[in-house]
Parts: sequence; C-alpha cells; structure tokens
Amino acid sequence: MSLHLPGSRRSFLQTAVGVGAIAIAGRSSVALDSQSDESYVFFSDTHICGDKTKIVSDANMFANLSRAIDEVLALPQLPRALFVNGDCAYLKGLAEDYATFASEIRRVSQAGIDLHMTMGNHDDRGPFANALSEHARQSPVQGKHVSIIEGQHVNWFLIDSLQIVDNVTGEIGNAQRKWLAEALDRHSDKPAIVMGHHNPQYLPEGSSERVTGLVDTAELVDVFHAHANVKAYIYGHTHHWKMTETAGKVHLVNLPPTAYVFNKTMPNGWVHAKVDGSSLSMTMHAFDDQHPTHLGEHRLAFR
Repeated sequence: MSLHLPGSRRSFLQTAVGVGAIAIAGRSSVALDSQSDESYVFFSDTHICGDKTKIVSDANMFANLSRAIDEVLALPQLPRALFVNGDCAYLKGLAEDYATFASEIRRVSQAGIDLHMTMGNHDDRGPFANALSEHARQSPVQGKHVSIIEGQHVNWFLIDSLQIVDNVTGEIGNAQRKWLAEALDRHSDKPAIVMGHHNPQYLPEGSSERVTGLVDTAELVDVFHAHANVKAYIYGHTHHWKMTETAGKVHLVNLPPTAYVFNKTMPNGWVHAKVDGSSLSMTMHAFDDQHPTHLGEHRLAFR
C-alpha cells in the first residue's frame, strides 16, 4: 500500500506504477493552480504519541504538529501538497499513535492540501494503513509503501526505508531499488525528486560501526547516479537540518524534525519548498523564530 489523503477541494494525479496507468484520487471541482512554480511543505519525524500531552526533550510533539499545521494553513497561498517523511508515530507505531496523528493531520487535507506520507523506523505499516485505510493504495513492491506523485515540473518518488519497527537501521532492498530504477526510466521526462526517511550512510569496508542510516546506501546512490533525471534525495531520521550532495550529482536534503531535536543547537520546525524546471528552493520555518536558520532560503539548482 501507499498512504495518501487527497485534499478535499483539490485533485492530484497519482501514478498507478504497478500497471503504468494514471489513477485520479480525490477528484474535485477545484483544479491545481497553473502558476509557473509549485509549492510544497515538508514535515518529518513528528513522533506523535497516543497521549497528546507526551513531552520528549522539552517538546510536546502533538503541540508542535498542531502548530506546524496552523502555520502552513496561514500561508498566503496554500501548498499543492504536504509530505510527512516518516516517523509519524512516537516509537513503535501503535494504533493509538496513529489515531491521534490522523485526527490532527486530517486538517491538512480538509483545507484542500494533498497529503502524502512515508514510512520511518518508528512506524508500523499495518496500524498506519488501518488508521488511513480509506485512502490506502496497493503498492507495486510487496511489503513496502512506495508511490509516484506527478507534479507540474517534477515527479516525486516516495520510497520505504523501514526495515524493522523501532530498529534504527533502514533498508531499501533489491526489489524496491529495481522498482525505483524502472520507474525512473519510465518517467524521465521531468526532474525526479526521491523521498525516503533514512539518511545515506557510507562506512569504510570492514567497519564495525553501527549502521544507523541506510544499510544499502551505496546501492541506492548507484540508482540515483544511473538516472540523470534524479536531482535530489530528501530524508529525515537524524533530526538535523542540513544540505549536502553526492559527488556533485544529487542534492541531499536532511529535513528538520517537527517533534524534538537530538542536538540543542539544531532547529525543529518545517520546510516550505518551491520547484520549477531548474531548481528546488527551500525555506526553513523554525519554531524558534530567533534561531539563525529561521526563514533561511536555499536554492538548489538542478544539474
């Protein structure tokens, strides 16, 4: 399955990648805007607990999610879609976590914004799908939640790096990498942005260091580099806002957490992005409006 909530007053095209067809979900009378750029919002690592009062590292996760949604809905122009990039649930992906998450995140789709979600290591596919079962779609990769979202200027490829619930390590796997490579081939007409929860992590051969990111980083990056349409990989997991790149070829964007930070010098909050045919522009919205990263803008030119 793949997890999406279509905006109640908008429509989006989702590729039914298993058969190469186009399925229209949430058709409405309000068409997507025809402006020359596209606006999107990214949340990551919301870590919502069934208990709305739960506090971790001085952060109330539910209050932070609610605040982030309020700020998005107050934008002068609503984004076309909002992506939640994994670790939607607190630790073990419990049913009560997703009930609380769904009750709040539905405000996004009710406002007319399409909502798309990926799996993190603290998510559990079964309870997650049950909480949003009315909009779950069959996935072309067994046991993984993957999908393609077609935009005006770029295509979004959502991948699933969840290996084991509540285990820090992530994995894409052979079947999912094969699907991604074939999907990128079929959709080479536009720039591609890939989104998954786990961070790339290169370790020296023979290293005994624990893998806390993607165990198959090199294999995934090989897929990126073999497809010139791949322009960026967006991930979360580390609770650390930063941007790097792979050998000068693919932008790597590490989203901030909406919940809590591991390093107190880092911001939590959300990211507002605009894309056109040649770049991805990112604006950081930190909850601490005095943080040096707040409202910082970054333009990532496509190569």
